[in-house]
Amino acid sequence: MKKKKISGRILLYILIGLVGIVMLYPLVWMFFATFKENNEIFGTLKLLPESFGLDAYIEGWQGIGKYNYSRYFLNTFLIVIPTTLFTLISCTIVAYGFARFRFPFKKILFAILIGTLMLPNTVIIIPRYMMFNKLGWLNTYMPFYAPAILACYPFFIYMLMQFIRGLPRELDESAYIDGCGTFRCFASILLPLLKPALFSAGLFQFMWTYNDFMNSLIFINSVEKYPIALALRTAIDSEANIQWNEIMAMAFLSVIPLIILFFAGQKYFVEGISTSGMKG
Repeated sequence: MKKKKISGRILLYILIGLVGIVMLYPLVWMFFATFKENNEIFGTLKLLPESFGLDAYIEGWQGIGKYNYSRYFLNTFLIVIPTTLFTLISCTIVAYGFARFRFPFKKILFAILIGTLMLPNTVIIIPRYMMFNKLGWLNTYMPFYAPAILACYPFFIYMLMQFIRGLPRELDESAYIDGCGTFRCFASILLPLLKPALFSAGLFQFMWTYNDFMNSLIFINSVEKYPIALALRTAIDSEANIQWNEIMAMAFLSVIPLIILFFAGQKYFVEGISTSGMKG
């Protein structure tokens, strides 16, 4: 029986390793493509380049026109970090209200909240554009900040609410007996326990906002305010003879923050996803 278990584990690890290699191969290929010329990228199937050098990174970082990728990275983080923080704050408060309190029309409001999950972005993009245009928010980052401040992300509300429902109500009752108010109970008792779910929601929002091309394209029309997603596309459209190694170099650099963030908080991410999914 022990030999069977050991052989089964070995086969499982081999299978996981093969799947991991398949999933990581595009990233590895993109990294080595940063050291290749166009004819080498399209003319050979070899993974390793003929020579290594940092020219693609140096020249690619200069960008097209008067702005380099320092500006584009700064713009991206100016969008992503506040949006993520606002989303976590607003969605956690709304989730706490749905999970712990009774109020009129709670079931109807919750049904509407879940119903908005069914709305694709293409349906709401035109009304949002018209509303933001009237408010004078076009070519600013407010179209990203405002929905985050107003908790317009039902997926995160539902995810956090499921996690809160799994926390014993006795914790709240004990806090109330000790003299804690509603806000202090939430901030001092429940919020520290929400760390895994908060990290999972934050990672999702960070990643989705970081990679968001459509909303950036629609709401931002000044190159000075472009995030990385638009900057990479601009580099492709602006030249007839595209230097793909430079594009690959900047694309690879743009992926690094997401990789670092995921591996830095992998423990909390997996725990938050699994726990939120199990609570009913």
